[in-house]
Amino acid sequence: MWWSDGWGYGPAPWMVVGPVMMMLFIAACAAVAYLVMRSSQPRGGHAMEILEERYARGEIDQAEFEERRRLLRA
Repeated sequence: MWWSDGWGYGPAPWMVVGPVMMMLFIAACAAVAYLVMRSSQPRGGHAMEILEERYARGEIDQAEFEERRRLLRA
């Protein structure tokens, strides 16, 4: 339904601006959620780096290190 906004017949300005603002708000929320989720991931989390760190700390022995490295490279 078209209403007069005082300047003639046609859509009132809020009927155009409102949906655009809602889309911008949803896009901003999605961008914030993406950035928060991205920043919560561990940095340098490559599997090979983690494996090498565990081997260096002595958490796994050489046989397990070689087996897991072979599996990661496959």
